[in-house]
Amino acid sequence: MKEILVVANRTLGGAPLLDAVRKHAADPGGARFRLVVPQSKPSAGLVIYDDTVRESAQVRVDLALSVVSDEGIEATGEVGDGDPFLATMDAVAERRPDSIIVSTHPATSSGWLRRDLVERIENASGLPVEHVTVDLASEPLPFTVTLVVANKTSSGDELSDALGAKNAQEGRHVFIAVLPKSDGTGPTTAEARSRLARMLDRLRREGLFISGMIGDPDPYTATMNALELFTVDDIVISTLPGERSGWLRADLIERVRNASGVPVEHVVVESADQSAAAV
Repeated sequence: MKEILVVANRTLGGAPLLDAVRKHAADPGGARFRLVVPQSKPSAGLVIYDDTVRESAQVRVDLALSVVSDEGIEATGEVGDGDPFLATMDAVAERRPDSIIVSTHPATSSGWLRRDLVERIENASGLPVEHVTVDLASEPLPFTVTLVVANKTSSGDELSDALGAKNAQEGRHVFIAVLPKSDGTGPTTAEARSRLARMLDRLRREGLFISGMIGDPDPYTATMNALELFTVDDIVISTLPGERSGWLRADLIERVRNASGVPVEHVVVESADQSAAAV
């Protein structure tokens, strides 16, 4: 069975890339895939924690592997160097694949193509390189992506029910959860990770395609960073009710609605995880 290295980042999940993977998987003898997602660099002037950038790449890996596994395609994946050329060559040295697929935006908007990435990989690796162009502006992702922002309410039944209802809608649905990290006054980052793990475990058992990450301590900044790193169709923000919620006191819902340009749903959760401070 041949092994194909797939290098992609923001175009991951685009229909042309999925079609290319399906085509190779159907070849006589089959194929297995190794996905490498270079760490995204944020826009100039935007400050995002390095660990948030890495975790966003890991979210892409997790979700992509879930999608292809659901179709019976054998694949593994990893987060690579922030330089896509180095990320690719590291994987080539380690895996020695039979060929490479590189997925990019169109030439007019692709930083990778401006750096002649495809040609450089061909010359350095000596392997066949297939270039797949994904134009998300004209051909959106073949599934709906919902960003879920929560903290202490992440295990609430009301949130689970709301996401389950979205998942039951027509077409494939993908969820990306963001839980803000500690600001030094609330739960530790380790506690936030434990809370995230419980949330993901529950929702995956309920049939959702979901992955998640720890974000900036400020929930508004965490949400805006996620919108910089991912293309999403809508946002769900989960809070405690009324004055019990610091997020509501800070007018988080309206601020995100005004800044994001996508629909924002507010889910109120009455009972909360007692291991963390209220949000």
